[in-house]
Amino acid sequence: MMQHIFHKGNDPSKPTLLLLHGTGGTEQDLLPLTNIIDPDANILSVRGNVLENGMPRFFKRLAEGIFDEEDLIFRTKELYGFLDKASEKYTFDRRNIIAIGYSNGANIAASLLFHYQDALKGAILHHPMIPRRGIKLPDLTALSIFIAAGTNDPICSPQESEELTTILENAGAKVELHWEDKGHQLTATEVEAAKKWYSKFS
Repeated sequence: MMQHIFHKGNDPSKPTLLLLHGTGGTEQDLLPLTNIIDPDANILSVRGNVLENGMPRFFKRLAEGIFDEEDLIFRTKELYGFLDKASEKYTFDRRNIIAIGYSNGANIAASLLFHYQDALKGAILHHPMIPRRGIKLPDLTALSIFIAAGTNDPICSPQESEELTTILENAGAKVELHWEDKGHQLTATEVEAAKKWYSKFS
């Protein structure tokens, strides 16, 4: 099992929110977001299994913006299997998981979408990159995705955010792309925008 926190929500009909932190974060980092997005939902917050100079991540990288593709595929499969086990252990609906990921966490969430048709019901991706290029995605017709991107993001260019949106839409997903005139940081206004998207979707 991956290191994680699970909080049972007040409303079993609500989704389980899967929280995936950025580089150097922990399973505590994104917990405050759930009070804004949906305080009644289950929370499953996971810590990445990879350490980079002592900083937790969800998969290895070769350099800034260059992913170790082999490790990414392995770690994506590991997270997918963990979700199966966690849903049995905590008795929540495996088909009703919405990921909330930031940076490295958003990348592993996007990788779940790129590799598995039934991994998630939806996703809120804060500053994601394209996890892999040149692969055929599963049919994502049933999925809704929110992407928050920065017009001045030094790690993830606006072009990359637009390209990721197009790739997901071409696989059938409904994508809302939200722009902030900021860099790579997670802002209060993009979390509010994610809440609006979530309230329509859930």
